[in-house]
Amino acid sequence: MANLKLTLEEINQLLDKVASTNLGELCIEDGDFKIKICGKKVEKVVMQTATQGVAQPPVAQSIGTSVEINIPESKPEPCGNIMKSPIVGTFYAAVSPDKPPFVTVGSKVKKGDILFVIESMKLMNEIQSDFDGEILEILVDNAQGVEYNQPIMIIK
Repeated sequence: MANLKLTLEEINQLLDKVASTNLGELCIEDGDFKIKICGKKVEKVVMQTATQGVAQPPVAQSIGTSVEINIPESKPEPCGNIMKSPIVGTFYAAVSPDKPPFVTVGSKVKKGDILFVIESMKLMNEIQSDFDGEILEILVDNAQGVEYNQPIMIIK
């Protein structure tokens, strides 16, 4: 958690210092809080705090500096039904390396069809579909270790 707290007045002072000293760039990081002040000419200023996730009003610009505060991006939620691993083990798309995979992206499946195998404690567990639909995406690679409840496939 970031302990660094800056007011708009303090940020404006930093902007003035960067512009008056011809400093190319100033970066301050404290945990999730990041602020980057560039001495380049920029039309608009983006300000957001990473710890609060709330947009702040733009800082008035008279000298052509910019402020950029980074917020870690969140991954978009997948659209469709998600098949998750019911156990910890190793994901296999086919029953053996010389056999074709049970399903591929675009395959039509029905509830109860075998989708993949998870090897756990030297046992091969065939995992059946909980949904009717089409395989939209396979989220893991063949022979990759998977955790309990990890998303494996998206079925639409």
